Amino acid sequence: MLNKKLIYTLVLWCVCGLMAYAQEFKLNINSGYFQNRGVDVMAFDDIYPEGHQSGVSIIMHGNRIATNGDIRFEPTPGQWQPVPKQRERKMDEAANTITTWLSFPDSSHHQTGFNPMIYPDFVFNYTVTVRGEGVSVIVTVDLDRPIPEEFIGKLGFNLELFPGALFGKPWIMDDKQGIFPQQPNAPVLVHPENNAHTGNFNPDGKADFERLSGYHRGYNPILAGDIIAEPYAIGRRFVVRPDDPANRFVIESKGTELKLYDGRMNHNNGWFVVRSDIALGKTTEAIKWVITPNVVEDWKYKPVVQTSQIGYHPEQPKVAIIEIDKRESNRELPTLYKITETGEQKVFSDAGVEWGQFLRYNYLKFDFSHIKEEGLYQVHYGSSVSSIFRIARDVYDRGIWQPVLEYFLPVQMCHMRVNEKYRVWHDFCHLDDARMAPVDYNHIDGYVQGPSTLTKFQPGDVVPGLNRGGWHDAGDFDLRIESQAGECYILALTYETFDVNYDATAIDQSKLIVEIHEPDGKNDILQQIEHGLLSVVGAYRSMGRLYRGIICNNLRQYVLLGDAGAMTDGIKGNDDDRWVFTEDNPPRELMAAAGLAASSRALKNYNDTLSMQALEAAETIFKATALQTLPNLVVNESAKSAKIQAAVELYLATGKKEYKDFLLSETGYIVASIDRMGWFIGRAEQKMNDAKFTKAIKNALPRYKQELEKLSAETPYGIPYRPHIWGAGWDIQRLGYQYYFLHKSYPEIFEPNMVFNALNFILGNHPGSNTASFASGIGAKSAIPGYGLNRADWSYIPGGVVSGTALIRPDFPELLEFPYLWQQVEYVMGGGSSHYMFLVLAAQKILKEK
Repeated sequence: MLNKKLIYTLVLWCVCGLMAYAQEFKLNINSGYFQNRGVDVMAFDDIYPEGHQSGVSIIMHGNRIATNGDIRFEPTPGQWQPVPKQRERKMDEAANTITTWLSFPDSSHHQTGFNPMIYPDFVFNYTVTVRGEGVSVIVTVDLDRPIPEEFIGKLGFNLELFPGALFGKPWIMDDKQGIFPQQPNAPVLVHPENNAHTGNFNPDGKADFERLSGYHRGYNPILAGDIIAEPYAIGRRFVVRPDDPANRFVIESKGTELKLYDGRMNHNNGWFVVRSDIALGKTTEAIKWVITPNVVEDWKYKPVVQTSQIGYHPEQPKVAIIEIDKRESNRELPTLYKITETGEQKVFSDAGVEWGQFLRYNYLKFDFSHIKEEGLYQVHYGSSVSSIFRIARDVYDRGIWQPVLEYFLPVQMCHMRVNEKYRVWHDFCHLDDARMAPVDYNHIDGYVQGPSTLTKFQPGDVVPGLNRGGWHDAGDFDLRIESQAGECYILALTYETFDVNYDATAIDQSKLIVEIHEPDGKNDILQQIEHGLLSVVGAYRSMGRLYRGIICNNLRQYVLLGDAGAMTDGIKGNDDDRWVFTEDNPPRELMAAAGLAASSRALKNYNDTLSMQALEAAETIFKATALQTLPNLVVNESAKSAKIQAAVELYLATGKKEYKDFLLSETGYIVASIDRMGWFIGRAEQKMNDAKFTKAIKNALPRYKQELEKLSAETPYGIPYRPHIWGAGWDIQRLGYQYYFLHKSYPEIFEPNMVFNALNFILGNHPGSNTASFASGIGAKSAIPGYGLNRADWSYIPGGVVSGTALIRPDFPELLEFPYLWQQVEYVMGGGSSHYMFLVLAAQKILKEK
C-alpha cells in the first residue's frame, strides 16, 4: 500500500503537471492558432501586410497588440514597400508548430496594379516556423541562401506594435527604459535606398519607376526607407508594457540584436516596430525569437452588451446581444434599467435565449421589445452594461440621418471652399482639373489608361468642364465614376422614396462656396444631387463619354493629409494638375446610366437643364452598349444586369415602351437573377401593369426570401454577415437599402425586420468589444477617429460612416480606435453614408405607417 508521503508526492506532481500543461501554448487545429487561456498567437492566417494584418500576430486578453511578424526589406515599411508572397502554410499538431513558406519577390505587385511596389533585385525563399514551447512561442526564420552584402541592415524580421494602445506606456530594453511617445521623435538615420538595386520581375508592369519615385524630388512614400527614425533602444530582451499584466510580453532574440523603431517617422500611419536584422552569411536560424506573453490566471473575456447606440422607437423590435467567452458556463440575468432623475430603476429581467457560437464567442439574446415607455435605458449583464440609449417616438428625428446632409456631404464636396462658422473644412480645391492621363499607364491607385484616351483629347491635354461638382472619395480625394454616379443614384432614390426636404446648408455654385448651418432656402439633398451631376454630366458632355475617374498624378499628392486645396495650385496646364482616366467598361457605364436616369427624375423642376442633360446621357449610353459584343462572360453578365437596371430607371423616367419591351424580353434572366435584381425590378413591375411579368416576378421572390432567411440565421444579428478582412458594415447597409425596396413593393413576402436589423448592426449591435456606432458623431459612442481628410488630427467628419468591425482571421472581430486603418474606419462615397441615411429614413417610414 502506498504511504501518505508517496501519495502526496504523486498528487503534487500531477497537479503541477496539469498546471504546467494548462499554461502551455498549444496549437488548436480547429482554430488554426496557438492558445494559452486568454492569449492567442496566430501565424499567417491573414495575408494583408499593408493593412497591418499578416504574419505572426498576438492577441492578449481580448486585444490585438502585435502583428505583421515577418521578413521585410525595411525597418519601418509602409503601404508601398515590398511584401512577400505566401506559398504554403502547414500546421503540425504533434510538433506543436505552424510552418509557412514564403518568397521574395511577389512579381504580381512589382510596379503594377493597385499599390504598386518596387522590389529589390534579390530572389530568395524562406520559412517561418512558430512553435509553442511551454509559456513561450519560438519564432524561427530559415533562408535558402545568404543575403547579399548590399542588403545587410536592410533585410530583417519585424514585429509591429499597435501604437494606439501604447502612447504614454512604458517599455524596457535590457537596462534601458522608456515611454512610447505620442509623436515620432528625431534624430533620424539616412540609409542607402533599396531602389538602387531594383529588380526586373514584371516586364509587363506599366507603372513607370521614375514617375513612381516622384523623379526623386523630395519625400516620396515609395522610397521612404532611406530616412527612418533612429532606434529608441537596442538590446537582447525587450519588455512591452511591464506595468500591465494583461498586455505585458517579452521578446528575446537568440541571434542579432533587437531594435525598437518608430514607423511614424517616415509614414504618418506607421506603427512601432521591433526588429532584428539578418546577419551576413546566416541561413539556418537566421532569426530566432522567444516571445513570452504574460498569461493572466483565470482570465475570461468580459461580457459585452451590444445595443443600438441611439436607441429604439417604441414600436420596433428591441434585442440586446450579449457576447460571452465561449469558456464561460455561468450565466447572469440580463436586466433592463430605466435611468430617471433619481437614478436607475429596474424595469425587466429575463434569462434570455442562448443563440450559440459565432466566430470565437457565444451569444445570448435579450428581447425587450414589449417595453414601450419613453425614456433613457441601459441593459445590465452582471458587471457589464450597454451604453445608455433612448426609447422614444422621435428617436430618429434629429441628429441621426441629418449629419450626412449637414456635414459629411458638404465636407466632401470638391471644387468648393467649405466653411463652418469659424472653421474652414477645406479651401477652394482642384480648380485646375484636369489633364488627360497618359496612355498605357498603370496609376498607383489601380487606374489603368489603355492604348487610347477614347476621346478627341490627347495625353496631357487640358480637358474643360471637369473642375465643377463631385465629391472627394474617402481620404484619397479622387472622383471615381462609381462613387460619383452611385452617390447621385442613392440620393435620388432617397429623395424620391421619402420626399426628403431639409435645408441646413448654403451652397453657392457661382461663388463655389459652401456654408454649413446657413440655410439658403433650397433643399440640401437636391443641391447635392446637382453637385454630383455637375461633375458626371459635365465630363460626359466635354469628352463625349464618362470618365473612369479623376485623381492626383503622383504619390506625394495621393498621401496628402489635410486641406484638399493644398494638393494643386489651381492653375491649369502644369505638372501638379490631376489626371482624368477613361475606359471602355460597359458594366460601369450602364450602372452610371441608371444613376443618371434616376437623378434626372429628382432634378425635374429644380434644375431642368441638368435634368434633361442627365437623361440624354443615360439614354445615349444605354443605346450605345451592345451586350453581345462583349468577349468576357463575367463582364457580359455584369453588363447585362446593369443594362436591365438602367432600363428600369429609364422606364421610370420616361415611360417609353422600348424600355418596357426590353424588360419583358429579359423576363427569364430577371427571374433567374432575382436575388440581384428583385430590389429594383419591383418599382418598374408595378408600373408596367403586365400580368404575366408580375406573376413571374412574384413566383420567384419567395425563393430569394428563403435564401436571405437561411443566411441571416448564421449569425445572432439577424442579418447575412460573413466577415472577411474588411469591415462588412457597408455591405450590410447596402443589403438593408435593397431589402427596403423589396419590402415596399412586396410587403406580403418581405417583412420589415431586416431593415431594423441592418440599421441596428450599424448603430452598435455588432461583434466585438467596441460597440461604437459606425456613423461618426451619431450615438452615445461612435466611430471616432475616422479615415477622412482630418485623420491626421485623430478627428472625424460627422455623418461619415466607416466600414466597421473587421475580421482578424480566422475569428477575431476588431474595431480599433485608430485613424489610419482604412479597412475599419474609412469613409467613402457611393454608399457608405448615403445608404445609412436611407436606412434611417426607411425605419422612420415603416414605423410611421404602423
